[in-house]
Amino acid sequence: MKRWNVVIVLGSAQFVMVLDGTVMNVSISTVVDDLDTTVAAMQGAITFYTLTMAAFMLLGAKLGDVWGRRRAFVIGSCVYAVGSLVTAVSPNVQTLFLGWSVIEGLGAVLVIPAIAALVADNYQGRERVTAFAVIGAVSGAAVAAGPLIGGFVTTYFDWRYVFAAEVVIMVGVVLCARIITDATERVRIRIDLLSVALSSAGLVAVVFGMLQSKVWGWIVPLRIPVIGGVPVAPLGISLAAWLIVVGVLLVALFIARQRMLVRVGRQPLVTVEMFRISSLRSGLSVLGAQYAVTAGLFFMVPVYLQMTLGLDALQTGIRIFPLSVALVLFSIVGTALTKRMSPRTIVRIGQLLLVFSALVLLGSATSDLRSGLFAVGMFLSGAALGLLASQLGNVNMSSVSAKETSEVGGLQGVFQNLGSSLGTALIGSILIGALSTSFASGVAASDLSATTRASVAASTEHGVTIVPASAVPAIAEEAGLSADDAEALAEIYRESQLSSLRVAFFGLIVISLLALFFSRGIPQEIEVRRRREDRVVDG
Repeated sequence: MKRWNVVIVLGSAQFVMVLDGTVMNVSISTVVDDLDTTVAAMQGAITFYTLTMAAFMLLGAKLGDVWGRRRAFVIGSCVYAVGSLVTAVSPNVQTLFLGWSVIEGLGAVLVIPAIAALVADNYQGRERVTAFAVIGAVSGAAVAAGPLIGGFVTTYFDWRYVFAAEVVIMVGVVLCARIITDATERVRIRIDLLSVALSSAGLVAVVFGMLQSKVWGWIVPLRIPVIGGVPVAPLGISLAAWLIVVGVLLVALFIARQRMLVRVGRQPLVTVEMFRISSLRSGLSVLGAQYAVTAGLFFMVPVYLQMTLGLDALQTGIRIFPLSVALVLFSIVGTALTKRMSPRTIVRIGQLLLVFSALVLLGSATSDLRSGLFAVGMFLSGAALGLLASQLGNVNMSSVSAKETSEVGGLQGVFQNLGSSLGTALIGSILIGALSTSFASGVAASDLSATTRASVAASTEHGVTIVPASAVPAIAEEAGLSADDAEALAEIYRESQLSSLRVAFFGLIVISLLALFFSRGIPQEIEVRRRREDRVVDG
C-alpha cells in the first residue's frame, strides 16, 4: 500500500480521540484525591466531555464542508492539543472541566468527522478499504489498551502525563498534516446559528437535568438550589425535572426549525426527514443505547473497584481489560457472522447477551469481588458490545443514499456521544441516589446510639458523597464518633455502596431490555442488499 504516512497521521489522531475517553475513568479515585474534588464532580466532567461532542458534532461536520476537511482537521487538532495541555496542568476540577470537557470536546467535533473524509480523499479502491481497516484497528487497539495505559501511567507516574503525551502527539499530527490531500471541494452554505443554539441548549438541558437529579431530586425537590438568594423550585417541582422538560421542548423546536429551513430552500443542520427511515431510526436508537450502557459500565465499575474495594488505577485497568479485548474480538466475529445471519439477528443476540452479562456482573458484585465471575461478566459485556458495533454502522449507512452518508456519519457521532452522556449522567445519578437512600436506611436500622444516628442523619440529609470505604472510619472519628461507632458506620457505608452498585447494574439491565424494542426496525440482510441494489439501479 502506498502513502502509509497519511494513514499513520490520521490514525494517530484517531488513537488519541478513543484513548482519551478511557483514561479518566480508570483514574477517577486518583484524580479525585489529587484535585481535592468528588466523584460527583468527576461524573459531571466525564458527562460533559461527551455532551460537548454530541451538542456540536453536526456543526463540526458542517464547518468541515465550509473550511475544507484538512483545515478543519488541523484547527481541531490544535484546539484539542490546547485542551490536553490545560487538562495536564489543571490545579483544580474547574480547570480540568474547562480543558477536558469543553476545549478538548470542541476540538474533537472538528477532528472526528474529518478523519473519515480525508481517508476517502487520499486512498482509492483496495487501498481505501485497507486504510479504513487500519483506522478501525487503531480504534480497537485504543479501546483495548486505554485502560491499561491509563492505569499504568496513573499508578506508577501521574495521570497528567497521559494528557501531556496527547499534546505531543497532536502537535506532531499538525506538523505532518501538510502531507494529507484534501480533494473535496469546499461548499458555500450558510450555517443556521439558531439551529446550533437550539440543539446544543436542548441537549445540555436534558443531560444536565439528569445529572443534577441526584442532588435536586427527579420530581419532588430534595435540595432546592438557590440562585441569587432565591430558592428555585417552580410550582414545587424539582428544577431537574424542569430542565429536562425545557430541553425536550428546545429539541422539538430544533426539529421544527429544520423542517422550516427545508421549506424555504435553506440548508438545514440535519435533514430530519431521514428519521422516517425505519432502519436508520432503529440503528441510531440502538447505537445510542449501546453507548449509554458502555459509558455506564465504564463509570460505575471503576467507582466500585476503587472506592469500595480499594484497587488502584492499574488494577482497575486489568479488571476492565476482558471487556476491551472481547469488544475488539467480537467486532471481528460479528462482521464474519453477517455471511450467515441477518443484522437484526446479530443485534438481538448482542442485546440479549448484554442483559445476561449485566446479571453476571450483578452476581459478582460482593465485598470481596468474585474475580472469576466478574471477569466472565466483563468479557460477555465486551462480546455483546462488539457484536452490536459490528452491525450498527453498516445498517445506518445502508439505510440512505451515497450522498447522505456524510450526514448520517455526523448523526452517528451525535447519538454515540449523547448516549455516552446520558449513560454516565443517568447511571451515575442512580448510583449516588441509591447510595444516599441505602445509607440512610442502614443507619436508621443500625444498633448505633440514637444520638449517633441523629448526628449522621443531620450531616447526610442532603445526600451522601462517594468516598473510599476505607476512609470512612477516619472521617467518622474526626466528626466525633467513637472508634466502635466509626467501624460500624464504615460497614454500613460499605454495604450501602454494594447495594447502590446492584441498583445501578439493574438500571443497565433495564436500558438493555428497552433497547430490544428499538431494534425492531433493524433490517434483515436481504433488505439491506435490496436497498443497495436499488441505489445501483437508480444510479
